[in-house]
Amino acid sequence: MKFEVGEIVEGKVTGIAKFGAFVELCPGKSGLVYISEIANTFVKEVSDHLKIGDSVKAKIVSIDENGRINLSIKQATPPASKPAFRTQQPAVVDAPPVENGDSGDAGFEDKLKRFMKDSESRLSDIKHQSERHGQRRRK
Repeated sequence: MKFEVGEIVEGKVTGIAKFGAFVELCPGKSGLVYISEIANTFVKEVSDHLKIGDSVKAKIVSIDENGRINLSIKQATPPASKPAFRTQQPAVVDAPPVENGDSGDAGFEDKLKRFMKDSESRLSDIKHQSERHGQRRRK
C-alpha cells in the first residue's frame, strides 16, 4: 500500500514507548506518533491517552528516505470548538489601589506605569531578602 504525506489513515496501536506510540497502518507497515502529536493538551504519559489495541485516526506528517512514517493524531482531529459564550465568570484579580484619586478608569498607559512600579518594588524586596539570606549562609 502506498502512503502520502497529508493523508488521513486509520490504524491500531501496537506499541507504546516513553516518546510516543507505534501504529500499524496495514500488515507489515507501521508509523510512529510522537508524544507531542498525540493530543492538543500536554501529554505526560503516552499510556494516559493510548492503549495497545486502540484504533486511531492519524495524519501522515512525513515519510523519511528509509520509509519511516511519522504520524499526528492531533492534526487528524479538528480542535474542540470554543463555546460562543462564556460558561464561567472571569476571574477577578485584586487591582492595586488607585493612587491618583481616579475612579478606576485609568488608561492603559497609567495602568502599565502602576504595574511597573509595583513590580520593581516587589523585585527589590526579593533581592534584598535573598541578599540577607546569602550573608547568613556565609557566616
